[in-house]
Amino acid sequence: MNPQQQPRARHLKRLLDIGAAALLLWLTLPLQALITLAIRVSMGGPILFRQERLGLSEQIVTVWKFRTMTNDPSIPDDQRLTRLGTWLRKTSLDELPQLLNIMCGEMSFVGPRPLLVRYGPFYRDGERRRHSVIPGLTGWAQIHGRNHLSWDRRLTLDAWYVDNWSLRLDAAILLRTLLYVLRRQGVETAPSAAMDDLDVERAEALRSV
Repeated sequence: MNPQQQPRARHLKRLLDIGAAALLLWLTLPLQALITLAIRVSMGGPILFRQERLGLSEQIVTVWKFRTMTNDPSIPDDQRLTRLGTWLRKTSLDELPQLLNIMCGEMSFVGPRPLLVRYGPFYRDGERRRHSVIPGLTGWAQIHGRNHLSWDRRLTLDAWYVDNWSLRLDAAILLRTLLYVLRRQGVETAPSAAMDDLDVERAEALRSV
């Protein structure tokens, strides 16, 4: 995209984010009320799970999701995951509260997924470019393998997205994401079982050198 067109396109993207997020919040209110009731009945409180992650310019943002696990921290995550939580993750409905993050400007519908704050020191040269744009609900890496990618590949794809961004690319990512969600394709209900955390993987790599 022509650099002179970038600011206008970014502004249009923000307007589209606000409009779509507001509409989806309104349309999904009954569904979110049912999910809230189901979580309250099956797991008790709290209803929402929150986690601090790195957003635009590596600023810390609080990302919201519907809670999918029990409150017992003494057992592994995959054992804490409830039947309702598994269904919420498979359908991606646990992500609905992030519409509020989008409304607040902390997230966009499309962009590199916001990752854990503790990963900050472990990014390599070039990978930090992922933080030069607002993080997204879905992104280029998510439609190319999601949690089944290696960290090197995933972060490379995030950097490619930043370098090649356009509204047309965002539209293509959203369409493919919708297809994946409808087919429940590429969903990993326990991501920690599919891959090591970034800090663990790279710390181990440094020790082996």
